[in-house]
Amino acid sequence: MLTINTKTIRRIYRKPFVQKASKTRINEAIWAKEIRVIDEDGGLLGVMAVPEALILSKQKMLDLVEISPKAVPPVCKIMDFGKFQYQKSKEERQNKSKQKKFETKGIRLSVRTDEHDLNFKKDQTEKFLTKGNKVKIEIILKGREKAHGDLARQNLIEFVKSISVPNKIEQEIKRFPGGFNIIITSQ
Repeated sequence: MLTINTKTIRRIYRKPFVQKASKTRINEAIWAKEIRVIDEDGGLLGVMAVPEALILSKQKMLDLVEISPKAVPPVCKIMDFGKFQYQKSKEERQNKSKQKKFETKGIRLSVRTDEHDLNFKKDQTEKFLTKGNKVKIEIILKGREKAHGDLARQNLIEFVKSISVPNKIEQEIKRFPGGFNIIITSQ
Protein backbone atom coordinates (compact mmCIF):
# COMPACT_ATOMS: atom_id res chain seq x y z
CA MET A 1 0.00 0.00 0.00
CA LEU A 2 1.24 3.46 -0.91
CA THR A 3 1.40 6.01 1.90
CA ILE A 4 1.67 9.69 1.14
CA ASN A 5 2.56 12.10 3.87
CA THR A 6 2.19 15.89 3.82
CA LYS A 7 5.85 16.46 2.90
CA THR A 8 5.41 14.37 -0.23
CA ILE A 9 2.25 16.26 -1.16
CA ARG A 10 4.02 19.59 -0.70
CA ARG A 11 6.89 18.39 -2.86
CA ILE A 12 4.50 17.24 -5.62
CA TYR A 13 2.43 20.44 -5.67
CA ARG A 14 5.28 22.87 -5.13
CA LYS A 15 5.13 25.86 -7.42
CA PRO A 16 8.21 26.48 -9.57
CA PHE A 17 10.56 29.26 -8.47
CA VAL A 18 9.56 32.54 -10.07
CA GLN A 19 11.23 35.85 -9.36
CA LYS A 20 8.72 38.43 -8.26
CA ALA A 21 10.89 41.56 -8.37
CA SER A 22 11.47 41.46 -12.13
CA LYS A 23 9.93 39.52 -14.98
CA THR A 24 13.34 38.60 -16.40
CA ARG A 25 14.29 35.03 -15.56
CA ILE A 26 17.86 34.30 -14.52
CA ASN A 27 19.97 31.22 -13.74
CA GLU A 28 17.85 28.36 -12.32
CA ALA A 29 14.57 30.16 -13.05
CA ILE A 30 14.97 29.58 -16.81
CA TRP A 31 12.42 26.92 -17.80
CA ALA A 32 13.38 26.01 -21.35
CA LYS A 33 15.13 22.73 -22.12
CA GLU A 34 17.43 24.26 -24.72
CA ILE A 35 18.52 27.87 -25.11
CA ARG A 36 20.56 29.94 -27.54
CA VAL A 37 23.49 31.35 -25.56
CA ILE A 38 25.35 34.61 -26.15
CA ASP A 39 28.56 35.31 -24.23
CA GLU A 40 29.40 38.56 -22.40
CA ASP A 41 31.16 40.00 -25.49
CA GLY A 42 28.15 39.42 -27.74
CA GLY A 43 29.50 36.32 -29.49
CA LEU A 44 27.11 33.45 -30.22
CA LEU A 45 28.00 30.26 -28.35
CA GLY A 46 25.18 28.26 -29.95
CA VAL A 47 22.22 26.21 -28.76
CA MET A 48 22.81 24.21 -25.59
CA ALA A 49 21.06 22.77 -22.56
CA VAL A 50 20.41 25.05 -19.57
CA PRO A 51 22.73 23.14 -17.16
CA GLU A 52 25.64 23.52 -19.62
CA ALA A 53 25.01 27.25 -19.97
CA LEU A 54 24.76 27.61 -16.18
CA ILE A 55 28.14 25.92 -15.75
CA LEU A 56 29.66 28.32 -18.30
CA SER A 57 28.18 31.36 -16.56
CA LYS A 58 29.32 30.19 -13.10
CA GLN A 59 32.86 29.66 -14.42
CA LYS A 60 32.91 33.28 -15.58
CA MET A 61 31.35 34.43 -12.24
CA LEU A 62 28.36 35.93 -14.10
CA ASP A 63 24.62 35.26 -14.43
CA LEU A 64 22.65 33.59 -17.20
CA VAL A 65 19.90 36.09 -18.14
CA GLU A 66 16.95 35.32 -20.41
CA ILE A 67 16.90 38.17 -22.93
CA SER A 68 14.27 36.99 -25.42
CA PRO A 69 11.91 34.43 -23.84
CA LYS A 70 9.51 34.23 -26.81
CA ALA A 71 12.16 33.23 -29.35
CA VAL A 72 12.48 29.58 -30.34
CA PRO A 73 14.74 28.52 -28.63
CA PRO A 74 14.83 31.32 -26.00
CA VAL A 75 17.87 33.60 -26.15
CA CYS A 76 19.98 33.93 -22.99
CA LYS A 77 23.07 36.02 -22.38
CA ILE A 78 25.89 35.56 -19.92
CA MET A 79 26.19 38.89 -18.08
CA ASP A 80 26.13 40.66 -14.74
CA PHE A 81 22.43 40.80 -13.81
CA GLY A 82 22.82 43.83 -11.53
CA LYS A 83 24.39 45.80 -14.38
CA PHE A 84 21.59 44.66 -16.71
CA GLN A 85 18.92 45.89 -14.27
CA TYR A 86 20.68 49.23 -13.88
CA GLN A 87 20.88 49.76 -17.65
CA LYS A 88 17.21 48.80 -18.03
CA SER A 89 16.07 51.26 -15.33
CA LYS A 90 18.27 53.96 -16.85
CA GLU A 91 16.59 53.49 -20.24
CA GLU A 92 13.13 53.61 -18.64
CA ARG A 93 13.99 56.87 -16.86
CA GLN A 94 15.25 58.40 -20.11
CA ASN A 95 12.12 57.33 -22.00
CA LYS A 96 9.92 58.71 -19.24
CA SER A 97 11.72 62.07 -19.28
CA LYS A 98 11.29 62.32 -23.07
CA GLN A 99 7.52 61.98 -22.81
CA LYS A 100 5.66 65.25 -23.08
CA LYS A 101 3.73 65.94 -19.92
CA PHE A 102 0.45 67.79 -20.19
CA GLU A 103 -1.09 69.49 -17.23
CA THR A 104 -4.78 70.30 -17.27
CA LYS A 105 -5.57 73.72 -15.87
CA GLY A 106 -9.07 74.68 -14.85
CA ILE A 107 -11.11 77.84 -15.42
CA ARG A 108 -14.52 78.22 -13.77
CA LEU A 109 -17.18 80.52 -15.08
CA SER A 110 -20.74 81.29 -14.11
CA VAL A 111 -23.71 82.60 -16.05
CA ARG A 112 -23.48 85.78 -13.96
CA THR A 113 -19.70 86.35 -14.38
CA ASP A 114 -19.03 90.03 -15.11
CA GLU A 115 -17.24 91.34 -18.22
CA HIS A 116 -14.04 92.32 -16.35
CA ASP A 117 -13.81 88.88 -14.72
CA LEU A 118 -14.39 87.21 -18.09
CA ASN A 119 -11.49 89.22 -19.57
CA PHE A 120 -9.24 88.23 -16.66
CA LYS A 121 -10.16 84.55 -17.06
CA LYS A 122 -9.65 84.82 -20.82
CA ASP A 123 -6.12 86.18 -20.23
CA GLN A 124 -5.41 83.32 -17.80
CA THR A 125 -6.66 80.79 -20.36
CA GLU A 126 -4.44 82.29 -23.08
CA LYS A 127 -1.44 82.17 -20.73
CA PHE A 128 -2.10 78.47 -19.99
CA LEU A 129 -2.47 77.67 -23.69
CA THR A 130 0.79 79.43 -24.64
CA LYS A 131 2.61 77.36 -22.00
CA GLY A 132 1.28 74.20 -23.71
CA ASN A 133 -1.23 73.15 -21.06
CA LYS A 134 -4.70 71.80 -21.62
CA VAL A 135 -7.49 73.97 -20.24
CA LYS A 136 -10.74 72.66 -18.84
CA ILE A 137 -13.33 75.42 -18.89
CA GLU A 138 -16.34 74.84 -16.66
CA ILE A 139 -19.49 76.85 -16.35
CA ILE A 140 -21.20 76.22 -13.03
CA LEU A 141 -24.97 76.40 -12.68
CA LYS A 142 -26.64 76.97 -9.31
CA GLY A 143 -30.27 76.78 -8.34
CA ARG A 144 -32.65 78.10 -11.00
CA GLU A 145 -29.77 78.62 -13.45
CA LYS A 146 -29.94 74.87 -14.14
CA ALA A 147 -33.18 75.47 -16.05
CA HIS A 148 -31.28 77.69 -18.54
CA GLY A 149 -28.73 75.18 -19.85
CA ASP A 150 -28.94 76.59 -23.38
CA LEU A 151 -27.84 80.04 -22.12
CA ALA A 152 -24.91 78.51 -20.22
CA ARG A 153 -23.85 76.52 -23.28
CA GLN A 154 -24.00 79.67 -25.42
CA ASN A 155 -21.86 81.60 -22.89
CA LEU A 156 -19.28 78.80 -22.92
CA ILE A 157 -19.11 78.80 -26.74
CA GLU A 158 -18.69 82.60 -26.81
CA PHE A 159 -15.92 82.43 -24.20
CA VAL A 160 -13.99 79.84 -26.25
CA LYS A 161 -14.43 81.94 -29.41
CA SER A 162 -13.09 85.06 -27.63
CA ILE A 163 -9.73 83.38 -26.90
CA SER A 164 -7.14 84.87 -29.27
CA VAL A 165 -4.54 82.06 -28.96
CA PRO A 166 -5.03 79.41 -31.67
CA ASN A 167 -6.68 76.43 -30.01
CA LYS A 168 -8.54 73.27 -30.80
CA ILE A 169 -11.29 71.52 -28.92
CA GLU A 170 -10.06 68.26 -27.45
CA GLN A 171 -13.33 67.35 -25.76
CA GLU A 172 -16.65 68.76 -26.89
CA ILE A 173 -19.04 70.43 -24.48
CA LYS A 174 -20.31 67.91 -21.97
CA ARG A 175 -22.99 68.28 -19.36
CA PHE A 176 -22.19 67.28 -15.80
CA PRO A 177 -24.43 67.60 -12.71
CA GLY A 178 -23.20 71.10 -11.85
CA GLY A 179 -23.14 72.57 -15.35
CA PHE A 180 -21.09 72.20 -18.56
CA ASN A 181 -17.42 71.78 -19.37
CA ILE A 182 -15.10 71.73 -22.40
CA ILE A 183 -11.41 70.90 -22.78
CA ILE A 184 -9.23 72.85 -25.23
CA THR A 185 -5.53 72.67 -26.18
CA SER A 186 -3.22 74.91 -28.14
CA GLN A 187 -2.57 74.06 -31.80
